[in-house]
Amino acid sequence: MLLPLLLPTPLQAAQTAATASGQEARHSSEAVMQQFAGDDEIAPERRIETERKHQILFLMGIVLLVLVLATGGMGVAMVVFDKNVFVAHMICAGLTMTLAAVHAATAIAWFWPY
Repeated sequence: MLLPLLLPTPLQAAQTAATASGQEARHSSEAVMQQFAGDDEIAPERRIETERKHQILFLMGIVLLVLVLATGGMGVAMVVFDKNVFVAHMICAGLTMTLAAVHAATAIAWFWPY
């Protein structure tokens, strides 16, 4: 007679099992998240010093300025002096736009949020 009172009911057994599996799942998900949290470190051989990043962006800026001046000079030569440099002008314009986009993307990727 006392045996049913001492044994857990199926509902209690299911709740106990669910609680145990929930705790295991929580512990395993915390372990997974901590693995991703530790990936913020960059390997020392791939790390670039801030001064070197500034030098790279400065050199890109110099080349960009030269390309802008060359593109503008060729545009003026076509209009004012009637020179046939349209293809070279368009090539310089394309290189200027490409380098401007790369320069901006690199600066944002390296120095965001300042």
